[in-house]
Amino acid sequence: MQKSHLVAPPVALATLIAGATSALLESVWGLSFGAIVLILAVFSAVHHAEVVAHRVGEPLGTLVLALAVTVIEVALILSMMLNASDEPAPELARDTLFAAIMIIGNGVTGLCLFAGGIRHREQSFRVESVGPALAALMALSTLTLVLPTFTTSSPVGTYTSSQLVFVAISSMGLWCVFTFFQTIRHRDYFLPEDDITNEQAHAAPPTRAQASLSMLALLVCLIGVVGLAKLLSPSIEDGLAKAGAPPAVLGIAIALLVLLPETIAAVRAAHADRLQTSLNLALGSALASIGLTVPAVAIAAVWLHLPLTLGLNAKDLVLLALTFGVAGITLVHGRTSMMQGAIHLVVFLAFLFLAIVP
Repeated sequence: MQKSHLVAPPVALATLIAGATSALLESVWGLSFGAIVLILAVFSAVHHAEVVAHRVGEPLGTLVLALAVTVIEVALILSMMLNASDEPAPELARDTLFAAIMIIGNGVTGLCLFAGGIRHREQSFRVESVGPALAALMALSTLTLVLPTFTTSSPVGTYTSSQLVFVAISSMGLWCVFTFFQTIRHRDYFLPEDDITNEQAHAAPPTRAQASLSMLALLVCLIGVVGLAKLLSPSIEDGLAKAGAPPAVLGIAIALLVLLPETIAAVRAAHADRLQTSLNLALGSALASIGLTVPAVAIAAVWLHLPLTLGLNAKDLVLLALTFGVAGITLVHGRTSMMQGAIHLVVFLAFLFLAIVP
């Protein structure tokens, strides 16, 4: 276990206590330090969740990692929504979820295909795993981000409380079914074709002491992330407003922060010619991001009476349709090259550019 991952939890907790009891996070240097600690705490939380997940095995391991990432994402979203300077930010959850889909569907996938294609020319994966995952992601994205634009029982882009509850239950249910599909019923679909029965291909699980230490560190990191997000959110929003950044940039920043550890792991796997692992990480993160975050945000919105706008505008609907159209073409044959990665990366760059210059 890297020393930095052992140092990050106590540093995050100490920074949180200092920020809550003093003026540490009110200066520019203090804010910068707090932001760095927050980023390190997110990385450390994901690392310790992976250690615990490896120890407990499947399917509990997938649940531990997904829940840890969801806690971080929901904490960041709700902190920003509740601490908005003028009024709650109803579009923040939508912007974050859409950014997560675009980052994973184009940025992460494009980087993995391009990096793997540059080094290995062609790579293969199991269509039996990617196909259902992509279909589930398309269904969740449509229910969550597309249909609110066209429903008529509430203002454009929103759901009524009953509709929101239905979508939350549907999202959670579909994610649970996919988790069962991935970890129990058809686990072999998500293993490399030449390694379906080789259980020794994975690293030895950590000891009970290492897993217990990681569980404690994970809890401390989550406390630090939630607390620091609440303390830093007003200053982050003020800084973006002064810089003249569009509101969607905040959602992109949250999604990038949450997904960065998984992105690094996915690209490393592709570079090592383990594209199946890369796609498992990418699509699994996207499904968890929607399947677990939407119910949590929906419950908070109904309970706290927060306005919640989920429907995408016309520009983003086109980008979402383009993303799934390209993914359906590039990931249908089970073999990839650098050209497919380049296409996804161009779509991702278009998303970033049009978010800044809408």
